[in-house]
Amino acid sequence: MRVRVLLNVALAVALMASSLFLVRTAYETRRLFNALERAQMEARQLEVDQQRLETDRLAQATPLRVEQVARQKLQMRTANPAVTHWLHDPDRAAPVAGAGR
Repeated sequence: MRVRVLLNVALAVALMASSLFLVRTAYETRRLFNALERAQMEARQLEVDQQRLETDRLAQATPLRVEQVARQKLQMRTANPAVTHWLHDPDRAAPVAGAGR
């Protein structure tokens, strides 16, 4: 009879330990799943931000935008014959003897 009581107590302790382990495992699983969902949500937000920044970068690099910035911020203007100055270098104008060989 004493053996049966010890066996029942041992089984009850094993059952309690198993129950506690199960509860702890379920809690840890929920905690990890929530962390995973937060990380995935952050990754999606980072992808959206990257796409927005890439779109902004492409919009800033258009020829029209570059010309507009050059005119406004750098006070540059389009080259035309009225503002073009040609310089002549008399030393370079004469052909060098033996240069054609």
